[in-house]
Amino acid sequence: MDSPIVRDYRTYLRIERRMSPNTVSSYCHDVRDFLSIIGKEPSGITSEDITEYLGKATSAGLSKRSSARLLSSLRSFFSWCVEEGQVKENPCDRVDSPKLGKYLPEVLTVDEVSSIIESVDLNTQYGPRDRAILEVLYGCGLRVSEAATLRMSHIHIDEGFVDVIGKGDKQRLVPLGEMAADAILRYLPTRPEPASMAYDDYLFLSRFGKPLSRVSIFNLVKKQAMAAGVNKEISPHTFRHSFATHLIENGADLRIVQEMLGHESILTTEIYTHVNTSTWHRSVLEHHPRR
Repeated sequence: MDSPIVRDYRTYLRIERRMSPNTVSSYCHDVRDFLSIIGKEPSGITSEDITEYLGKATSAGLSKRSSARLLSSLRSFFSWCVEEGQVKENPCDRVDSPKLGKYLPEVLTVDEVSSIIESVDLNTQYGPRDRAILEVLYGCGLRVSEAATLRMSHIHIDEGFVDVIGKGDKQRLVPLGEMAADAILRYLPTRPEPASMAYDDYLFLSRFGKPLSRVSIFNLVKKQAMAAGVNKEISPHTFRHSFATHLIENGADLRIVQEMLGHESILTTEIYTHVNTSTWHRSVLEHHPRR
């Protein structure tokens, strides 16, 4: 049960910051646990309290990346407290963030993507749906939540684009490739009957006529990767990473990729140039005559 201050903070994140439900839940979970363990009002919390809390969490096995995310949650909360006049200054300002190395996401090769998609048996009851999901994840670079909530009214086959509602309810247009469009058209005649009018516009439905969950799509990706013999540790987000990396490898402008992915900052998109450089670096070392 949230305390009154956490409830107010949740409302702020949801309405004023327009954060996604998952992000709101994550931030509030971090803050709720922190306040419960510290046992003080926000006005009495010091930077030493936060440093000690993070130290204990790290000693208990929390990774540097998770520790940095936790500090980000607390920094956001105390910034809001400053705005609301509940504290005079943000105690997180004196806390150093953990030093993180470059994170290079797992990326599939073009052949691996094709193998996974083509491993779907179109002769099964849900084969056309599963193939369409994978084609859309890779062909449009969608987040798993965006694919799960994709609406039929947002797909414009003739015009060749998809109207995507991303984080913070922000809208972007993404080109719809021929293979993804064909997969959607193949799936539509087999689409289950919606369980209610509330689900009538959702594209991907379960056998019960309800929108697929993120977990269902995650399990689909894992299952088809295994069927294709791809042994990498992948998730639906791996298709998004691969989509962006392959575009950049083939000469796409970084700003265009940024817009298609829905990144607020181009710095987020730049990770894919590092992925590309990493691949190039490894290839040179493997084939150099003086290796």
